[in-house]
Amino acid sequence: MSAPSRDIRHLDLGGVRVRTSVTQDAGLGPGPGMAPPLLLITGLGASLELAGPLEAELNRHGVRTISYDAPGVGESTPYAWPRRMPGVARTAEQLLEVLGYDSVDVLGVSLGGCVAQQLAHQAPDRVRRLVLAATGPGMAGVPGSPLVLWRLTSPRRYHQPDYYRRIAGDLYGGTARNNPDALLHGPLARFTKPPTARGYASQLYSIAGWTSVTWLGSLRQPTLVLAGDDDPIVPLANGRILARRIPRARLHIVRGGGHLFLLEQPADIARIIADFLRDH
Repeated sequence: MSAPSRDIRHLDLGGVRVRTSVTQDAGLGPGPGMAPPLLLITGLGASLELAGPLEAELNRHGVRTISYDAPGVGESTPYAWPRRMPGVARTAEQLLEVLGYDSVDVLGVSLGGCVAQQLAHQAPDRVRRLVLAATGPGMAGVPGSPLVLWRLTSPRRYHQPDYYRRIAGDLYGGTARNNPDALLHGPLARFTKPPTARGYASQLYSIAGWTSVTWLGSLRQPTLVLAGDDDPIVPLANGRILARRIPRARLHIVRGGGHLFLLEQPADIARIIADFLRDH
């Protein structure tokens, strides 16, 4: 299957200007009989370029995708005032409203997985199926090591390639332990559109004190939980908690996978996700 073209646009959403990418091959609006597109919500400080390798593999499986830069990340402007998780999820809702999608599948990665959970909770009719990758239930989950979590408080790894290479193994685990450059997939996308200090701090604010554990049992969407067994940031136990608490969830463990297993194995992970989205 040839790579689809993409429509890159900047949308005005409740006071922020958000850069959005939509696959163009099947048009921007939902057509009759077509599966809904997959909304990709990236992690802390990650621009939409970082999801590029996985997104390309998903497109090869016929999955239409929507991705965007979180406010204050990449080319999106920051919030005037930081928002808690419900407000961040509301921005995703507004994005779908402007694009004209009543319902989508949602893939959330790391912090984006928390946004995805919140979106499925507060706008259940918007989310058909849910994929949660390298994420957990927030405060009620099992934290990573204090040193790893301390390093996450700074966006320095997005600005300084040498620093990224020095800390990537301990921070991300998996392939990064021996070959951190393998996760860059050629162009240094990680460093070309780094988060602003204000945008990064806003994302940290959104997750502080947040938890989904009190309402996970009310989520009605079929859910695929993906978790690596060598993830220093979000230990595997968090994936097990999500899979146990969400009624229609199943867990897939990525053996040897670090926090960025979606970049370590984009072709294999895309196949697993595409099969789940097609499974009736």
